[in-house]
Amino acid sequence: MPPPKSVLPATWDLPAEFRQRVGEKAGRQRVMAADGHLLLILHRPPKHNDTDRAGRFIWRKPDGTWQASDLGSGSQVLSRHLTEFSEVIERYDGQEDRATTIAEYYNVLEGMSPVHRAVRNLHTALQEAREKNPTDRDLINARDRAYDLERTADLLVTDVRNALEFATARKAEEQTAAAHQMATSAHRLNMFVGFFFPIAALTAIFGTNLSHPLEKYLPPPYAFFTVIGTGFILGVILASYISGVSRWQKSRIKP
Repeated sequence: MPPPKSVLPATWDLPAEFRQRVGEKAGRQRVMAADGHLLLILHRPPKHNDTDRAGRFIWRKPDGTWQASDLGSGSQVLSRHLTEFSEVIERYDGQEDRATTIAEYYNVLEGMSPVHRAVRNLHTALQEAREKNPTDRDLINARDRAYDLERTADLLVTDVRNALEFATARKAEEQTAAAHQMATSAHRLNMFVGFFFPIAALTAIFGTNLSHPLEKYLPPPYAFFTVIGTGFILGVILASYISGVSRWQKSRIKP
């Protein structure tokens, strides 16, 4: 039977059980150990809006040498892997410092969240690897550095979430203030219209000429001032009514 398909490098002289336990995708970040071999199945730093996780494999041979699937060989392969995560976190940290709008904060949070999860799982995998090989200093140093990256990522995600919540609350407050200002302006306009509506109605009916039909009953210019005065009185009454209705409506919506 042909050997099962595996994403592990075909040129690596790995124990057979490693290839049997790894399928066509890397899967979750984890550690395998057998016959003195140590295999770290890790993820590369996630890219923005990238739903698939690209695997990276780091192999520790029984003689203590290291080799990576795409980072070369030597004792620095773990450091190179962690450096990539460090650079991504620093980039998002700079974007968070420059962010001023809700959309910008959301973009940082959207990109940083998978990085945060990847670093957390990376730290767990390195801790497991360190327990399987407690004397390897490269693993100890990598585990400690991964912890620092996880904490930095956690603080950054927390800061971005807090900033996003604050920006959202401030935007809602600004919209509430603008709505209140518009309601106040509309109320003032209603008061203005209500005050002058009776005058406009009376003058439209009786006219505003100094020579007035009512002068048959009232000597001039009393008829003119009677129409204007009546309009002002009715305007005050109507404006007071509008103001009272507005206060009643506000009292109904108060908690």
